[in-house]
Amino acid sequence: MVYPLDYGYLAGTSAGDGDGIDVWRGSLAESQLDAIVCTVDLVKRDVEIKLLLGCTAEEQSVICDFHNDSESMAAILVQRRD
Repeated sequence: MVYPLDYGYLAGTSAGDGDGIDVWRGSLAESQLDAIVCTVDLVKRDVEIKLLLGCTAEEQSVICDFHNDSESMAAILVQRRD
């Protein structure tokens, strides 16, 4: 699978699936937590929260669309409020 942005796991953490907490890294220099994406995968019977760090509004949209690009998966984006 090819991801549209940098994607990986937060070191030293553990999510519900046993892997590290998922992190999307955008193009902004500042690594601030900008938003989270809450995903549901009906095939894997899995629910996850993914962190978005340093993502522009356009990158946030691309990430949300990426997770909504399937009949078996859905996602909502929750943006950080200042």
